[in-house]
Amino acid sequence: MESTVVERAAAAALKSDDRCGKYLVFHLGREEFGIRVLKVREIMGIQDITAVPQTLAHVKGVINLRGKVIPVVDLRLKFGLPPQEYTQRTCIIVVQVQGETGPILMGIVVDGVAEVLNLAAAEIENTPDFGDGTATPYLLGMAKVKGNVKILLEIDRVLSCQDLHGLSGAIEETKSRGKGI
Repeated sequence: MESTVVERAAAAALKSDDRCGKYLVFHLGREEFGIRVLKVREIMGIQDITAVPQTLAHVKGVINLRGKVIPVVDLRLKFGLPPQEYTQRTCIIVVQVQGETGPILMGIVVDGVAEVLNLAAAEIENTPDFGDGTATPYLLGMAKVKGNVKILLEIDRVLSCQDLHGLSGAIEETKSRGKGI
């Protein structure tokens, strides 16, 4: 019995060590979130987003990034937060996520970018149990930095294939109509 507790503690420590490293911290409302810097490809100011019909409410549409059509998700809406007018601080973070057929570039709209943090294993805690069977597979953990908590996201799980469902066909249809994406 004692060895099982030790094994679990060692496994938790190993998982924590996997999570240390550099994170891009951004704001959604008053909360701060972090995603691994290795997943970030670009940060850009807000720009015109071409709406794509019949997509989920949090899928804002697509942008043209140097000749590539990139889907854009408003993370505020994805997380069930109230919509907010875009400001000069609002930006799109282009991330590379793992899709069904390989890596995909996607944009996420956030309220603003704060900083890049280098987090040590000691600064990261496991996600607490929220009870009621609440599933939080998209959370990597909680970072404790200078008395504040930053929510670390597993961006591959936040941006699921559901977000892209039907989007590729709609993109092709929009291109063929000459919308100039």
